[in-house]
Amino acid sequence: MFGRVGIRKLSMVVARRFLLSGRVQGVGFRYFTQRVAARHQVLGYVRNLEDGRVEAFAQGSERSVEAFKHDLSAGPQFSRVDELEEIVLDPSWEFSSFRIER
Repeated sequence: MFGRVGIRKLSMVVARRFLLSGRVQGVGFRYFTQRVAARHQVLGYVRNLEDGRVEAFAQGSERSVEAFKHDLSAGPQFSRVDELEEIVLDPSWEFSSFRIER
């Protein structure tokens, strides 16, 4: 007699690069992004760019990355996100946490 075999549905891992423009530097955006990443269990990094934008790389389940993106579009208090560009990437297995890069 065969036992019942449970099949756990695995979430597909996705990776995205986000470029955010508006009032996104000097308002705590990177620290906000790190907290959002922890909330949604997303790996990657966030950093300021010289042109005034913020770049974030996020990797995790599709649902987690979408929730992360949604929260990024709102931003922290005193910020204003005018544009959020999303670039689809292949997952990178180099991340074990979410970090702020300088």
